[in-house]
Amino acid sequence: MNDQMLRAISEVTYLTTDNAWRYRSILRYFYQQHERLRHYLFPEEIYEYLKQNFHFQEYTEEQLQNDLNQLVQWKNIIPRQETGRVNSIEDFKKKKFRYQATPYTIEIERMVQGLEKLGDSFGGSLEKTLFDRLLESLYQLTAYHENPFHKGKREYDVDKLDNEALYRLWEDMFDQFRKMAENATDYIAYLKSEKVEEVMMTETFLAFKDALTEYLRNFMSALQRSSFKIESVLHDTKTDFIEHVANRIATYQLSIPRLINLPNEQDLIQQSIDQWQSLQKWFLGENGRESELSFLQNETNETIRRMTRFAQRIGERSQNFRSRRKDYLHLAKWFAEMQDIQAAHKLSSVVFGAFHTRHFQTDGIETEDIYSEVWDQPPTIFTLKPRIKQYKEKTRPGIIVNKEREKKETLQQYLLEKEAEQKMMEQIMNHDRIVLSQLTIVDPYVRKTLLNWIAKAMGNKEQIGKTETGRRFKLLQLNDSMIQLESEDGWLRMPNYVFYFID
Repeated sequence: MNDQMLRAISEVTYLTTDNAWRYRSILRYFYQQHERLRHYLFPEEIYEYLKQNFHFQEYTEEQLQNDLNQLVQWKNIIPRQETGRVNSIEDFKKKKFRYQATPYTIEIERMVQGLEKLGDSFGGSLEKTLFDRLLESLYQLTAYHENPFHKGKREYDVDKLDNEALYRLWEDMFDQFRKMAENATDYIAYLKSEKVEEVMMTETFLAFKDALTEYLRNFMSALQRSSFKIESVLHDTKTDFIEHVANRIATYQLSIPRLINLPNEQDLIQQSIDQWQSLQKWFLGENGRESELSFLQNETNETIRRMTRFAQRIGERSQNFRSRRKDYLHLAKWFAEMQDIQAAHKLSSVVFGAFHTRHFQTDGIETEDIYSEVWDQPPTIFTLKPRIKQYKEKTRPGIIVNKEREKKETLQQYLLEKEAEQKMMEQIMNHDRIVLSQLTIVDPYVRKTLLNWIAKAMGNKEQIGKTETGRRFKLLQLNDSMIQLESEDGWLRMPNYVFYFID
């Protein structure tokens, strides 16, 4: 926390003070001209612009000069004496000024203009392509190649780029990440807003339900397809490489000529490292906490479920309002055709159910046969309890049963099973490798473990994975042929893979 953060920001005073409508109109004109690359304005042209609006019909040049002086005191604009248009000493003594908006003012007006466009509801969107573009940028940043002059030594491809190109790649990558996170958060907040939920409760929502659900599901598919690869890249990227990139980015930023407010090199390096750490926390989480990515997935799934519930309630409500007049007339015709009162009673019991019945529910079920009749079962004794305040059931103190021996037996059995499974995996290894085409009949557990290893290796760009015991392996495909892996419960057709254990 520095002193600059604790000071009052006088530049925003013009938004809430008296005569704010005049100050805002003046500074909005400064902002519009700044966007057109006109940084210095004269009072005459400002006055001419304001007089075009009917609110300033009685506005005078003296009032404008007073307002400009006030804005100078609030540090919204900077005056600069104009000496190039002086024709006499008297004109010089009048001190004609031209004015320039300060950086704070430009950013404040840019923010206010964005708020005006935003309105009362959230915006945002769920752009599924942003994950693919972020993954592509990460691949470009972290890709490496073999050094032809030093066998076995790897060099990152970004070392071929100059500092400016590396800076542009870094900025583009975090612009995509920032846009993705902000848009997704705003869109989920938009769907959970009160106004949108009110619309979801009306029949108008049914026309958009399918399109909105499909939009969310497509986003979830792209998210699940790319997020695992992004997590793998973030997990495998080393800290010293990021520090190297941060130093190069800081070197480029310091090479930009600046006369004032020179940045500190260590602050620039730490800023880039903090950006990378925020990216890791968003996808991987921190200290056992759920990541923002998991939170986004849960919120999207919950939104899909909520929309489905709303649509179901609307359908049920519409069904309740449907007239059943024809159904009742048809039933009335059935009853009118009955010649026997007993037959009418039977029809009534089927249509409307039994009237004035009382049910007793017990736990004494003797059979699991769903076709068994209640008359075939032995009677169940049900004890009725007195309904008086003085009645209390007799209780006996409970005891704490020591189950330490059962726990040890269960743990020992579990360890024996794991040891047997580990022996099965060691039996199929041949000199620190597993050739799937050479395997005979394998246990279903071995097949499941091999498929799990293949999935882990596929998620890594080097196709390197790690077993449950910590051994690292590399997955290779010998050729394009297909093999059959035989187990006790069937055959599995799969590519001709080989596992090489590199530890």
